[in-house]
Amino acid sequence: MNLRKTLLAASVVAALPMMVSSAAQAAAQLMSAPVSLASPQESKGLVAKLTALDAEHGLSADHSFRISSQHPGVVGQKITRAQHTFKGLRVYGSESVVVTNDAGDIVSESVSDRRAALGADTNGVTAGKTAAIADTTPSLSASDAIALVVKAVAPSGTHRWAPSAELLIYPVMKSVRIASAVNKSEAALNAMDLEDVVDHYELAYFVQTRMANKGKPVYFDTILNAKTGAVIAQWQALQTVVGTGNSQYNGVVPIQTSLSGSTYKMLDSTRGTGGTYGGMAITDAAHSSADNPNAGSIYTNTTNTWGDGKQYINGGSDTNANGQTAAVNALWGLMNTYDTMKNVLGWQSLDGNNTATYIAAHVDTAYDNAFFDPGCKCMYIGDGSSFYSLGSIDVIGHEMSHGVTDATSNLTYSGESGGLNESNSDIGGEMVEAYARNGGTGVVIPASGNDWMMGKEISKTGQPLRWMYKPSKDGSSPDAWSSTIKNLNVHYSSGPNNRMFYFLSQGSNASSTSDYYSKYLIKSPAAMTGIGNDKAFRIWFKANTTKFTASTNYADARNKVLLAAQELYGVGSKEAIAVQRAYAAINVGADIDEAAGGSAVSISTQPASVTVAAGSTASFSVGATGGTAPYTYKWYRNGAVISGATSATYSLTAQSTDNGAVFNAVVSDSSSPVKTATSGNATLTVGSTGGSTERVTNGGFESGATGWSGTTGVIGTFTGETAYEGTKYAYLGGNGQTASETLTQAVTIPSTATSASLTFALHIDTAESGTTAYDKLVVTVKNSAGTVLGTLATYSNANAASGYQIRTFNLIAYKGQTVTLSFAMTEDSSLQTSFVVDKVSLITQ
Repeated sequence: MNLRKTLLAASVVAALPMMVSSAAQAAAQLMSAPVSLASPQESKGLVAKLTALDAEHGLSADHSFRISSQHPGVVGQKITRAQHTFKGLRVYGSESVVVTNDAGDIVSESVSDRRAALGADTNGVTAGKTAAIADTTPSLSASDAIALVVKAVAPSGTHRWAPSAELLIYPVMKSVRIASAVNKSEAALNAMDLEDVVDHYELAYFVQTRMANKGKPVYFDTILNAKTGAVIAQWQALQTVVGTGNSQYNGVVPIQTSLSGSTYKMLDSTRGTGGTYGGMAITDAAHSSADNPNAGSIYTNTTNTWGDGKQYINGGSDTNANGQTAAVNALWGLMNTYDTMKNVLGWQSLDGNNTATYIAAHVDTAYDNAFFDPGCKCMYIGDGSSFYSLGSIDVIGHEMSHGVTDATSNLTYSGESGGLNESNSDIGGEMVEAYARNGGTGVVIPASGNDWMMGKEISKTGQPLRWMYKPSKDGSSPDAWSSTIKNLNVHYSSGPNNRMFYFLSQGSNASSTSDYYSKYLIKSPAAMTGIGNDKAFRIWFKANTTKFTASTNYADARNKVLLAAQELYGVGSKEAIAVQRAYAAINVGADIDEAAGGSAVSISTQPASVTVAAGSTASFSVGATGGTAPYTYKWYRNGAVISGATSATYSLTAQSTDNGAVFNAVVSDSSSPVKTATSGNATLTVGSTGGSTERVTNGGFESGATGWSGTTGVIGTFTGETAYEGTKYAYLGGNGQTASETLTQAVTIPSTATSASLTFALHIDTAESGTTAYDKLVVTVKNSAGTVLGTLATYSNANAASGYQIRTFNLIAYKGQTVTLSFAMTEDSSLQTSFVVDKVSLITQ
């Protein structure tokens, strides 16, 4: 199945300069200092650039962008998150993560694009096979939508934060198997075997309610049909778990406080600015109910020694030494979370822009939870009943990491993205623990110090909340991805990614009886090698903050974490290999060998430059030795891959426009990881022997619609199809619904011509079956009045074939005339057929 005309977003990644050594690499600051928010003019300029890129690919003026947030990127770059809009309404889960440099130039764009079938382009192309939104007027008001949700989730509750209802377009998604996985059993599926596609769209309200009801917070995000009030989707939104301080879990620790007159306050003005209190603060919630907690006042003391290091005695004072211990736990955790991010990564506070936050201790009575609240961007900690005080270093690091995700990728808190959201917080908690346990100083995450068990210290039974190295030990979390993982609670669906990160950092064990073993690691060595806490965390943090979108799932995460590793440490580096193996260990992607044997691949025969006449055949050949046979080949023209050119020899019918084109080949062997060699360049010179002349303008479509008329919106670069040469082509069909599309160009064949040869490259793929022609492409020659002079060929879904086929026709019968070449496509009401045309040429002599 093709999701027709979902534009391929620019994913051009500017590789970071490689650092001089592993040691320097480990200690280098990754993220930029706080960035200034773009001015309205700068934001408008960025939106204009993005909209112009959309227009080049055929999207209509109904499509635009809305800047949602900005934060630092890697050093020298800024990250802007731009939501996709249609007719002014946000398309839920469809967004671009845009990396810009100091000059404001777009460096790269990481995209989750769900706009495929929304509307028609300016030339009338119905994009996609799904039903678009025809009417954007709701039947319900925003207040109606809120009332319906409140009635369903907490009719007697009270609002902790003001509710909101945003009218938007909601793409209802479904998972489909890629072609190579159609016949796999469910148990054999890998995460990379599925792709999420749009099933249909609904006009909806995104309702956010943050309520209190019967002694507990009731936080929900709800997608409500704006016409009928029906619930389309719903998920829980509550994201849960230098003075001297006597902490409960870390002994005597130094904590940063402030002195006001003769009174000490738990206000750290050296970390963070602004916020509610002007610095990082710890407050006393004074047992206010968890369903509507009051942060209370900042802790104060007459001396700068705090706490007794013991579990809070239920019913006792919050402000005596025993009551202060929970506050010491909180401040020590908050300081170390801040220092881990800033000293190691350069990231300041939760949002990267150094905005201060706070933690409120003693929330509710004997409350067995801790949670991050996006409304205040703060954290609340309970005293525990089944647990000890929930202020351990890893729990605080976990909850504060929710704040980082909230400010960056904002991973939707349900399904696979919700599991990744929780996993990010577990990863953050463990890395903060490692940093704090080794003194809380330095510019690297120490190699040890954390226990890889989330919340073990707060447990009265000794059983942690989660085991990162083997999630299934809790009896509910899976160790690996499966197609049903999206149905689990996010605290359980986080398990596989937690295990991935453990393997990435620490490696695995080859014994099938070990807790550190994965049956999915089938390459050599059976026990994969880890890269350590510091590198693993840098790679993960960069991916989450600069590449993930709100809808990122396990497969998308694997690709973007790998890309982050390649940018930081190089393609083919041990770090990039470790990422692939760590994800393979949880059934996401294929396993690879850590070190390939045998010699490197080398080019034994270089392609030679050739000179031919227009209309003649030009051929280039390459030979290779070394590595592991058999070889695979990929040919490039002027740096762009040539679709279907996968043999040792590449041939083409030369046109005058090919003069000066440069060709080269990349040869790959069959080892894992693959070894490659790149040939030298060969230049094609096209002479004018015999008076050969190209009569088609822009036959390769690289100049967009230039020279062509009709449904020109089909010209561009689209998801699911590739060019024969270059980057652009004409994508006729692929809609999966009733549609007609036509491309035409007038050409003149001189009366003196002795030959007139029309050629074009055509690729056909289809979802139809059988030999009945349901969808057709008719190629004709017409006169200026539009009368058909001759039908050259009719192609249908029955002619589908892999790769491009070169089609050739003799047009000498039309010499002395100006005729119109016509490519006309018609599709029936269901099941797409794609007719992809490229390199149209009419050579006369």
